[in-house]
Amino acid sequence: MRTISTARAAGLLALLAGASPAVAEPGADAAIIAQRLLDTLRDTNGVPGMGAAVWQDGRIVWEGSSGLRDIDRDLSVTRDTLFRLASVSKLFTVTAAAKLAEAGRLDLDAPVQAQLPWLGARWPAITPRQLAAHTSGLPHYQAIDADRGSRHYATGRDAVAIFAERDLLSPPGTAYSYSSWGYTLLGALVEEKAGRPFTDYVSEEVAPGIAIRADATNSDNPDASRAYGFDAGRVVEMPRHDFSYTWGGGGLSGTASAVASFGGRMIDGRVVRPQTFDAMLVPVQLASGEAAGEDDYRVGFGWRIGSDADGAPFLFHNGVTQGARSTLGLWRGERIAVSLLSNAAWVSRMEPTAQMIAAPFRPVPAGLVSAPCPLEARNYSGTFGDAAVEGVVRFRIERGLCVGTAEQHPAILAYFGTAMQRSDAPLTIIGLESKGGLSRAGIVNPFGIADLRAQADGSFAADVTATRRLVLRFDQPGK
Repeated sequence: MRTISTARAAGLLALLAGASPAVAEPGADAAIIAQRLLDTLRDTNGVPGMGAAVWQDGRIVWEGSSGLRDIDRDLSVTRDTLFRLASVSKLFTVTAAAKLAEAGRLDLDAPVQAQLPWLGARWPAITPRQLAAHTSGLPHYQAIDADRGSRHYATGRDAVAIFAERDLLSPPGTAYSYSSWGYTLLGALVEEKAGRPFTDYVSEEVAPGIAIRADATNSDNPDASRAYGFDAGRVVEMPRHDFSYTWGGGGLSGTASAVASFGGRMIDGRVVRPQTFDAMLVPVQLASGEAAGEDDYRVGFGWRIGSDADGAPFLFHNGVTQGARSTLGLWRGERIAVSLLSNAAWVSRMEPTAQMIAAPFRPVPAGLVSAPCPLEARNYSGTFGDAAVEGVVRFRIERGLCVGTAEQHPAILAYFGTAMQRSDAPLTIIGLESKGGLSRAGIVNPFGIADLRAQADGSFAADVTATRRLVLRFDQPGK
């Protein structure tokens, strides 16, 4: 990996420090709010470049670009920038398999060994459905795979040979264990049944007409982003990496609008039939009768099935690899899809962050507590998890939005300081009301954007992470 030059790094820090929008008349719309959230997120976490998009009711209603796709050449992220998709690629893989199954060319419940005779019978019978739900027993990347990406594999069959002699972690169907190698095998099955290279089938049949293709990062493609990472908080460029060992598990690239458009096409039944998508969203059951999954989601045919903070059904998949952090999320019933892509890996809560970026385009949740912008506040106090916190805060109106900046208390700074990325930026509170109120806001922090809501007792609260709730009170002199 290559460290960014001192001069270039200084230029990047200057860019990151100076992206606040000008104050304008009240009446902010959804696009302005979403862009403000995206820019502030990138300012806060130090990621060089990010892109996001929202699809709604048949079309892209907003595309957001922020930062740089190439630091050395000072090239900005644009609507055409290609980002690594990492494991969001898996959604294209399962859709390819489902599409072939619709055509009667692939059986989702027949052993892969029977559909790929060259695979042999070293393992017990494994089905495509088990591969898609991570219940096949195949391992994920292991220490022996440390140099993966150093060579090119001409076919999916060649890539499968990497792990074809390894032992399973558990009998197929008995445990959930995340495995990108399982998707390498599923991609090889797609390739075999499609009769053409996996990436060609995806771009031509699963995502025709939109910018989804084999990873182009660090290539000569003028629209492709470079791949970055962090080393002790410094931005560094990552070395070239060949994803032919797992095109299906994490090797695709795309623009933010292409990823959101794919989600929209799935909602519209334009890639596979609606009843096929319905079947893909049925949680896979383990032999014990439990549903496959972890944390607060279940896994169907590749898709993660969960809900947002208000209980609305939410479908998603996240991705992370060197030079990328990504997510695609759908509110199928609301006909909304959101994508969020970045050109560096960073510690983050991707789906809540994407949900907040899409929030301005969705109906206002019921039961919000009305709260004015606390423009007179000079300090905050409250709790972060079990720790008491306090600090300086300032609020203002920007483009009709209530915007606050709060210094990080040492307890907050210590928590975020464990991350690889920048973690010392102030917390920024961006109200989602175009008339300047603060009943709901996005609180932008080094790990993403959390949903800050006014409470009946006058405080404001947000689940900043799965284990840390932030509760704040803003002083109001004279009140």
